[in-house]
Amino acid sequence: MKKGEGRYNLVVIGAGTAGLVTAAGSVALGARVALVERNLMGGDCLNFGCVPSKALISSARLLDRMRHADKWGLPKLTPEFEFDKVFASMRAQRAELAPLDSAERFESLGVDVFRGEASFCSPGEVVVGAQKLRARNFVIATGSRAAIPEPVGASQVSYYTNETIFDELKAKPESLLILGGGPIGCELGQMFHRLGVKVTILQRGKRLLDKEDPPMSEFVQSALEAEGIRILTGAEIEDVQATGAGVTVRSGGQKISAAALLVAAGRQPNVENLNLQKANVAFTKKGITVDQRLETTQPGIYALGDVVGQLQFTHVADYHARIVIRNTLVPFSFLRQKVDYSVVPWCTYLDPEVATVGLTESSAKKKGVRYDLIEQEMKAVDRAVLERAETGFARVLVKPGTDEVLGATLVGEHAGELIQEFVLAMKHGIGLKEIASTIYGYPTFASLVLKTAEKLNKKRLTPRARSITSWLYRRART
Repeated sequence: MKKGEGRYNLVVIGAGTAGLVTAAGSVALGARVALVERNLMGGDCLNFGCVPSKALISSARLLDRMRHADKWGLPKLTPEFEFDKVFASMRAQRAELAPLDSAERFESLGVDVFRGEASFCSPGEVVVGAQKLRARNFVIATGSRAAIPEPVGASQVSYYTNETIFDELKAKPESLLILGGGPIGCELGQMFHRLGVKVTILQRGKRLLDKEDPPMSEFVQSALEAEGIRILTGAEIEDVQATGAGVTVRSGGQKISAAALLVAAGRQPNVENLNLQKANVAFTKKGITVDQRLETTQPGIYALGDVVGQLQFTHVADYHARIVIRNTLVPFSFLRQKVDYSVVPWCTYLDPEVATVGLTESSAKKKGVRYDLIEQEMKAVDRAVLERAETGFARVLVKPGTDEVLGATLVGEHAGELIQEFVLAMKHGIGLKEIASTIYGYPTFASLVLKTAEKLNKKRLTPRARSITSWLYRRART
């Protein structure tokens, strides 16, 4: 059957992580799949998100190590570098990964790729340019974009978002004003500062990273300010104006000026131009409405990834896709899978990293969940000391009177990797006692997890238990 003709099993709208995984997985199972993308293959993660940001963060981290080489007994350096070459290196790394998400690769897998904007004509048909596509199921995976505060949108000021700054910033700005103190604002703020840019972060809320517990926010703010980044919290934007030197923002009666402006003040779903009303698909300003099986208000149409507006992470988009592959295949609703967000990790790639899974203290208190808290300093981990990376800690919540992990937050080098041990433990019911009885290689950063588990055992060595063990030792000496 010719491309575009007949009926597809699946028409996937959006070629970001969610759409690509859905298309590849479904076609591998024998489905006839069409994939529609109006912009760049690979979506946000490859082009504007995880890939370019982490490549630049890696360069910035190396520069920071060079400036503090005396910690390793080496001469302290003032590294010389060219800003544009750092960005060129990032683009080269991105280009190395791009073929995996290319239209050519997906066509070779058997997916029919259509370039253009999809719009629903009815619940069973979309139009892409002059091409009409019919399908049994549709998957909306159009992602999200930076939300623009009204004062910025109403002004004539030039600004960057994560979709533009990695390719349109052509030279190092003298200074950068970032609107938003969430993960994007904090990560890029630290990165640009280490590349020699004077950075100011304006956060509307009372603290940075407001999804984390207050101690995490305080730790991050102190760390960023110690590096020289200016942070203003509780900052409502009142006015934005272009100036000869760049841009000036008025907040709380004070004016903050910078050569460039980066907007990182939240996300909004890409639902415009989809003509969702004709498909009977409900949505709000937060995203498309879905049930626990990721099906929209119109049977046979699913939505996943950022456009749903919940837990906007690449790994969640991947998770959604795997659920939708199953749910569009099986014929009976009782066989379809529901989403489970109880064990979802996330990491903010600062230096040091901040990673969380499950309940935090704040969320536990809000839900009325009782817990015991175990804290472990990173400086007790020998490998961390040897790597001059002893800044950080672990905070683990366990069910009272048990070793069941309810949630964990790690701060430190490789926190994003280490949190996976707690993800595995929570997902498969592995308690801290089992972790404590496991042999860990020495010296490793993973010892942070082991030492945290061992701390639970030490906390349970009550005076009564110690009196019994002491009696046993005394008895053995007689």
